[in-house]
Amino acid sequence: MAALCRGRHRWKTYNFLKVLTRTLTAAQLGQKVAVLDYVEPSAIGTKWGLGGTCVNVGCIPKKLMHQAALLGTAFKDAKKFGWQIPEALSHDWSTMAGGVQNYIKSLNWGHRVQLNDKKVKYLNMKGSLVDEHTVKGLTKAGKETTLTAKNIVIATGGRPKYPTNIPGAMEHGITNVGLECAGFLTGIGLDTTIMVRSIALRGFDQQMAGLVTEYMEAYGTKFAWKCLPRRIDKLSSGALQVMWTDTHTGSEHQDTYDTVLWAVGRAPETKALGLVKLGMKLNKETGKIIVGSDESTSVPNIYAFGDIGEGRPELTPTAIKAGRLLARRLAGQSSQLMNYDNVPTTVFTPLEYGCVGLSEEDAEKRYGKDGIEVYHAFYKPLEFTVAERDASQCYLKVVCERGENQTILGLHFTGPNAGEVTQGFALGFQCGATYWDLLNTVGIHPTCAEEVTKVHITKRSGLDATVTGC
Repeated sequence: MAALCRGRHRWKTYNFLKVLTRTLTAAQLGQKVAVLDYVEPSAIGTKWGLGGTCVNVGCIPKKLMHQAALLGTAFKDAKKFGWQIPEALSHDWSTMAGGVQNYIKSLNWGHRVQLNDKKVKYLNMKGSLVDEHTVKGLTKAGKETTLTAKNIVIATGGRPKYPTNIPGAMEHGITNVGLECAGFLTGIGLDTTIMVRSIALRGFDQQMAGLVTEYMEAYGTKFAWKCLPRRIDKLSSGALQVMWTDTHTGSEHQDTYDTVLWAVGRAPETKALGLVKLGMKLNKETGKIIVGSDESTSVPNIYAFGDIGEGRPELTPTAIKAGRLLARRLAGQSSQLMNYDNVPTTVFTPLEYGCVGLSEEDAEKRYGKDGIEVYHAFYKPLEFTVAERDASQCYLKVVCERGENQTILGLHFTGPNAGEVTQGFALGFQCGATYWDLLNTVGIHPTCAEEVTKVHITKRSGLDATVTGC
């Protein structure tokens, strides 16, 4: 929770905040700020340092492990480029984990230093709301402190869900982002299976999702489609026996694994905050806080942003930006609101998928099939050529509003460095870019990103969209 005040005032200021950027922004604007930060241990006792999910158990370790897997692929490619690589290559998990954890600890320390430098009071306490100006803090030792503030900001984020209806799930499973974890685990040489109950990458463009999973299957990741786990038991050997049902055929199956990761979504960290007692409006199904366009809640002087906000993207950069803008508004420095439209994102699977704007399905629902034009291309990254890698799933499409201007509604890209490619084009969305703006952009040669500036074949035409030449 965050609390802000201006000048000399009777309010103290405190903050229970996972995204520290907002805290530091408020302090830089001359606000008196404190942060309450506390990590409740997971079902298997996991906890972490200052910095929230992204730094400790989310984006940062995930991307570093993804990089480890990419390096494994690069070793294979290197032989084709003339490097003499020993045949017996192996990956050491403990070395990788040690390096990742050391880097995370440096980030934890860096956050502490920043808070201290900006004179933000850091309190390692679990916070709950007493009223619209009061927060109760509880230390691990059980010591209670009452804090007051003019404004309180809740940014507690979310925690992984566990399927409570499956015996053994809590005891023997851990949770994380499914396809990305399966991808890097496969990449470092582990036998990995993904059990999918319905579709992959729900909420994303499904043609692109199909390309991602096709590539992963060719990469070595196994998929059990339309399956539901029923039970997990730990055997005397230490292995986990998983029983599941194929919902398509109704048949029952079982197999043994060393580790089970649950990837069934996240739940907001709101239950222990005392929100119901204050009469705060929540989504009863999700537990998320109903917020306005200015991040305000139904209780005066209390604001919320990030993953706990109903309808908000569960993305760290979105929360950081929203927090910065909120801090400026509460400090009287700005009236700008967060624009949640056209937020870019990337899925760091073995073949990365970056996107911004509407999926083809959503664009069709909003504008009708005859109201959109989809330009697309299958391309081969230069990096794949000498290495003789299959590029069947390297694809891009630009979804436009049909008509004279052809405003771009969505851009989707699978291929190397998809996040870097998508980030640049995301700027165009904020400027209302059209298809013609794209064609008038000079590409950088030879790059994968330049293929976006050259795309000219429409799906409607039925022509072969394979790029030939360089």
